[in-house]
Amino acid sequence: MTDPRPLPRRSLQARLALFYAAGIFAAGIVVLAVATVPLVGIRSTRPVHSSAPGTIAGTGHGIGPHRLLVGSVVALAVLIPIALAAGWFVAGRFLRPLRAITATATAISAGNLHQRLNLGEPADELTELGHILDDLFARLQASFDAQRHFVANASHELRTPLAGLRTLLEVALADPDADADTLRSACQEALALGGHQERLVQALLALATSERGVTRSDTLDLAHVVRGVLASRRDQATEKGIDLAEHLTPAVTAGDPRLVESLIANLIDNAIRHNHPGGHVQITTQTAGTRAILTITNSGPVIPDDQIQRLFQPFQRLAHDRNSRREGYGLGLAIVNAVAQAHHATLTTSARPEGGLAITVRFAH
Repeated sequence: MTDPRPLPRRSLQARLALFYAAGIFAAGIVVLAVATVPLVGIRSTRPVHSSAPGTIAGTGHGIGPHRLLVGSVVALAVLIPIALAAGWFVAGRFLRPLRAITATATAISAGNLHQRLNLGEPADELTELGHILDDLFARLQASFDAQRHFVANASHELRTPLAGLRTLLEVALADPDADADTLRSACQEALALGGHQERLVQALLALATSERGVTRSDTLDLAHVVRGVLASRRDQATEKGIDLAEHLTPAVTAGDPRLVESLIANLIDNAIRHNHPGGHVQITTQTAGTRAILTITNSGPVIPDDQIQRLFQPFQRLAHDRNSRREGYGLGLAIVNAVAQAHHATLTTSARPEGGLAITVRFAH
């Protein structure tokens, strides 16, 4: 059986101090050995009737080995505490940023992601690690904030049809004069609300799948995928009086076929939904250098430039576009953005002066 008791904690500063002290002590031994060994056999003499030192010769008593040994031991004994103190001080200086990193990482939690290390200078490996961790904490904070925002909006969007369904059934059941036609009409409305809720859940699943990333990578032609999506959207566009124009040339790339199809379908659906009768949608695929490019341009309402990035967030719609609130969920462009990020594709969006959007997705070829 394993011992459940944790291993005793050993201070990194103490270990570094011992390491530094051992190095200094070993260097001291080497220096003393090099300095004293040649002096062991040297003896000093002086001329007779003279107090001044004389020449060094091979006669006389001089410094004996015993005195050299004692002096070396004393020097080494004095060197030990000095080396330990110097090692402890140097190790503490080097480990100060690491202590700051440990303290901040311990204090940070899901509700306290705003705290940062801010190690500053001097620039070394530990401060560089601190800057990397600060960037990581910033991304985590943004991710948690987006998650909370998404959950709140998803709860609101799911609660609305549920509340409407409950109200509809309660009114039908509370009516004592309800006949078969009334109950049938209530059931049809309930089915419509259920279909709305089912499509919303499917959109949420599509967004979650897109954000999960690419699970498979196959070679595919964007032009072929666009043709398949357009074949199922032409009737819808004809009913709204919207002209679909396509200029498709082979544009081969690698990616998850389901996710790429979802991206194209949401772009086309968005271009049809946020349009006006007699409008148009133009889809283009082409290759430029090492990139496979998909461009979708549509007419529609004028969109302020400062509103474009907001539309790529979940559950965001144009305030003046009431049709989008009945037909869409504000998830289409969020799914597009998630799929583009999963494929490391470049997503460019610009508002057209006459109304509508021009969206370009550049995939690696």
